[in-house]
Order: sequence, then structure tokens, then C-alpha cells
Amino acid sequence: MLACVDVHYQEHEARGALLLFADWAATASVEQRLVHLPAAAEYQPGHFYERELPVLLALLAQVDQPLAAVLIDGYVWLGSAAEKGLGAHLYEALGRRVPVVGVAKTAFKGSGFAVPVLRGGATRPLYVTAVGMEPDVAAERVRTMHGSYRVPTLLKEVDRLSRG
Repeated sequence: MLACVDVHYQEHEARGALLLFADWAATASVEQRLVHLPAAAEYQPGHFYERELPVLLALLAQVDQPLAAVLIDGYVWLGSAAEKGLGAHLYEALGRRVPVVGVAKTAFKGSGFAVPVLRGGATRPLYVTAVGMEPDVAAERVRTMHGSYRVPTLLKEVDRLSRG
């Protein structure tokens, strides 16, 4: 089983969504999970994970089956695999047992290590990073996910679900 997760912030709460799906080419999820937590700490550059990680862990605590990987909206690493991003912190919090794949929609200065993935007719790539799985393998799996647009269907769906 695979999972994709996303978090959306409202004024006084964080709303997290999780989709479980059977394989990388799945067209739909087999289960959905939601959590609502009190508003997290304010965003601080370089500490985004402190805001998002509690929501992701609350979602993943609801999953009672082994996961082959977790996909997040964002980066695993923030700089040449030396500075931990949300994905690396999640990987550690999960006991380094579940690979984490980061799928980001934008590049940032110093993110040249991310594997660019073009999907559909898009001219702008997604940027894939990973831990617990080779980045090139993760990028190829993201490339082959269902959907004819830049962002895979299930990643769009988990974003929509997290927004309510």
C-alpha cells in the first residue's frame, strides 16, 4: 500500500488528508483519512517541518497496514541531501522504515539535486526527492502515476481533500 498526504492551514486549525492506494499506477484511492488539529506553530523559514510533521504523524497513525512509501507535497532534502526537509524528518519519525518521496511543484535556489519530472504536456517539471528509495526510481514512479496533467491525479485529490 502507498500513501499520499497533504496539509492545509485555516485560521485556527490544520486539516490533514491522506489517501491510500494500491500501486503507483492507481487511478483512485482505496481509503481516505482526515485529521483536524489546532493551529500549528507559525511558519518559520527552515522549520516548516515543525508545523507540518505533527499533522502527518496523526494521519499515518490511523493506518494499520504496512506502507511501501509515503508521498508528500514538498522536498525531502533542502540542500544536496545534507539539510533535512519535511520528508527527511518524516522518514526519521517513522523509524526509517518507510521510504518518503517528495514531489514539489517549484524549484528553489540550491535544489539542483532534485530530479525533474515532466508529465503530460507540461513544460514545467515537478521536482522529486526521496529517502529510503533511490531518487531516480522515485522520479520514474511519479512520472508513471495516473493522470494526463503535470500533477498526478491522486496528488491533486489529496490536496483538494485537505482544503475541504
